[in-house]
Amino acid sequence: MIPFNKPYLTGKEMHYIYDAVQSGKLSGNGKYTKKCQHFFETKYGFGKCLLTSSCTDALEMTALLMNIQPGDEVILPSYTFVSTANAFELRGASLVFCVSRNDHPGIDEEKIEALITSKTKAIVVVHYAGVACDMDKVMRIAHSHGVFVVEDAAQAIDSYYYSTDKGQQLPLGSIGNFATFSFHETKNIISGEGGMLVVNDERFYDRAEIIWEKGTNRSAFFKGEVDKYCWVDIGSSFLPSEVTAAFLWAQLEHIQEIQKRRLYLWNKYADQLDVHSSLALQPIIPIYSTNNAHIYYLVVSDLTLRDKLIRYLKDNNILSVFHYIGLEKSTYFASKYVGASLKECDKYSSKLVRLPLYYELEDEQLDYIVSKVNHFFDNIN
Repeated sequence: MIPFNKPYLTGKEMHYIYDAVQSGKLSGNGKYTKKCQHFFETKYGFGKCLLTSSCTDALEMTALLMNIQPGDEVILPSYTFVSTANAFELRGASLVFCVSRNDHPGIDEEKIEALITSKTKAIVVVHYAGVACDMDKVMRIAHSHGVFVVEDAAQAIDSYYYSTDKGQQLPLGSIGNFATFSFHETKNIISGEGGMLVVNDERFYDRAEIIWEKGTNRSAFFKGEVDKYCWVDIGSSFLPSEVTAAFLWAQLEHIQEIQKRRLYLWNKYADQLDVHSSLALQPIIPIYSTNNAHIYYLVVSDLTLRDKLIRYLKDNNILSVFHYIGLEKSTYFASKYVGASLKECDKYSSKLVRLPLYYELEDEQLDYIVSKVNHFFDNIN
């Protein structure tokens, strides 16, 4: 069976983990945590970077930093992973789901402003498949209404957005007030579980460290800024261990190599798949976005065809999968949802199929996958 995903090891993970263990500093915010955070701050020009145990933790930190309260409204896409919503649901926010674009599973930027009310506190965008939302539009809307922007960049490491407003290419995660990343084993760069909060708004630098350190001013204490540390705010245990950070550092050292291989495989899919547009659509990369080759997907014509394709590929030893169910139709939220029908989200929930894509996917395996997909569509009755 060709798996959907296979975690890639660079070969240095165990070396750095051993070094972390030998150092005697295994809890969070040690040498490897600092190395990883510095890497992101310098390579991508992010604001303050704080490693977390997951992207979910990082999203929950944004809710705390924005002081989300019951009754506050948060606009977010329905077609996303549950963590995007849970972070704000936990704080009592009212979730306002936005539809996806017709040409891409990401949030429809044109539909955001109509959802804003006097209670809106934040707009959360998800860069689905590492493809940028139109951040100029999002930031203009946010600035005109005085609301925060959170970039859920879980899938978007090493991807960029060209801003016509600023006349330059900007890394995803550097644009909103806050951004969050995932290093889950299904992502391009991994640490098993793990994530990161990016704080681009300097007003929140100090408080972010306090929340990160369980609500204490421990970071300030170790910097010599206070003579003792104590409980000064709400917070939680969001730091990953040095073992996790050491693993991540081995990955970051090879990010260019990893990205080069994934892009090669993604482009090979794009070049070799030959499916009529009436049966399936391939990914579209907007002119303002780069592609970090996180996901290669097809949007087929209907649910029945999707299920047939997945079964056919499995019968031929290829594991393909669909993705999210729109959150407004989830078991938890369906009875609470009072908004309009989100037909574009339904389209991706019922028609999107993700194909295997990982560093060690061999050219011959990808050629085999392509041949089977093409054969399937060539023989549709």
